[in-house]
Amino acid sequence: MEKPSNLLLKLSRRLFENPNIQEEFIQALINPQPFSPCILWCQSRPDISPFSVETPTNWQPQFVDRLLLGEKPGKHPLHDQGNFYCLDFSSVFAATTLLAISQSINLIFDMCAAPGGKSIFAWKALQPDLLISNEVIGKRLGMLISNLKRCQIKPSFVANRDSSIFAEAIPLSSDLVLVDAPCTGQSLLAKGETAPGCFHPTNINKCANRQKRIIANSAQIVAPQGYLAYMTCTYSPEENEEVCEWFLQRFPQFQPVPISHLQEYQSHLIEIPSYRLFPQDRLGAGAFTVLFKNTEEGEPKQVDEDIYRQLGFRSIS
Repeated sequence: MEKPSNLLLKLSRRLFENPNIQEEFIQALINPQPFSPCILWCQSRPDISPFSVETPTNWQPQFVDRLLLGEKPGKHPLHDQGNFYCLDFSSVFAATTLLAISQSINLIFDMCAAPGGKSIFAWKALQPDLLISNEVIGKRLGMLISNLKRCQIKPSFVANRDSSIFAEAIPLSSDLVLVDAPCTGQSLLAKGETAPGCFHPTNINKCANRQKRIIANSAQIVAPQGYLAYMTCTYSPEENEEVCEWFLQRFPQFQPVPISHLQEYQSHLIEIPSYRLFPQDRLGAGAFTVLFKNTEEGEPKQVDEDIYRQLGFRSIS
């Protein structure tokens, strides 16, 4: 993009009152600058790091390193050996809501899992008895399976089904459900990539409606006292705060969880605890994240292994 479109200008005014911040946001998208690479250590970190590392943020988990610009971790032998997973630091930001969960976790279900970064983060942070990573788009399934196998994420299953099927087949079963929702992908521009039509109202509304359907189905498989983590990599309020408002109106048993280590990133567009990272912060391309808790009482429903087989789950081994 050589100059901002009218739709981008309009979005910037909706997101920020301050004209200077509006301009910083716009420039981050039309003149993207490289972000520091980031790795999540799946296995034990070597005593001597093979990379030059940036000073950690106060919300950065111990098993994540943000590297200096110019480092190329994907070409290191430890990557192929599965010692670490490369991901955008914005993804780390979004997933750090999970660090607020103190209870033991039996089952984690990642509804929109490919390529696998959030699944791997959740597995590393919470050490569940079982991780289920679902990806509805068949052509993305290969990369998910490959990453989980390479990083030795087990015990884990991979699935390839629509969210509505799980809502019916395994209700109230999962201690944590992740919804890294399909979105317009506006933050891709901050990485120098393309996202055609990402600011167009038709695309935004289409994504928002899909997000509402997925989060509604996902809520139904959250166990009593379990958690639902919702996140996107886009900026439009329709895909973020407005989805949360819609969700809480229809599922009042869920309550947003304040995340103390992200308080300085509280969204100024809504009062409920929800958090945004913007590209002008120079940490990552951008993210929105919120953690909900199911306040209902009761025990999780146990899932018979025959159900897993009927749903076509594949074991990662």
